[in-house]
Amino acid sequence: MVEQLLLVLQVAFVVLLYLFIWRVVRVASRDISVGQESMVLTPVRPDPAPVRASGVLVVTASPELAPGTRLEIRAELVAGRDPHNAISIPADGYASGRHARFLRGDHSDIVEDLKSTNGTFVNGQRLGGAQPLRPGDVVTIGQTQLTYEAPT
Repeated sequence: MVEQLLLVLQVAFVVLLYLFIWRVVRVASRDISVGQESMVLTPVRPDPAPVRASGVLVVTASPELAPGTRLEIRAELVAGRDPHNAISIPADGYASGRHARFLRGDHSDIVEDLKSTNGTFVNGQRLGGAQPLRPGDVVTIGQTQLTYEAPT
């Protein structure tokens, strides 16, 4: 009796095993015939950032530059007595050779003191490193004063 029960259980096990294998093959063949989405995702390109207009430095006082001269900050402008600078002020005896630099940032324009002897001032405060510019800021380099106008 026990032997017969074991034989029935073995046969039932083999039948269930074949049913399971048949089911797996059926599902796999259905997936192959329908196709499967690619597991490789296509990259999503972010929307390009809007192009920010260039800020402008307006000369208010200078021994070298004419008042009202407008200097557009498109990339990098270096100011100082060196004649190779974008803002060359050789007649300003209080300016260093490479005194300050103006950079076009992603969100705002930046002024940076280049370790000048007499310092760079923004609104009367000595600059210690780099600082973002705000509309109306007055930057003093030696005897030269530049007013920053934000892009419109």
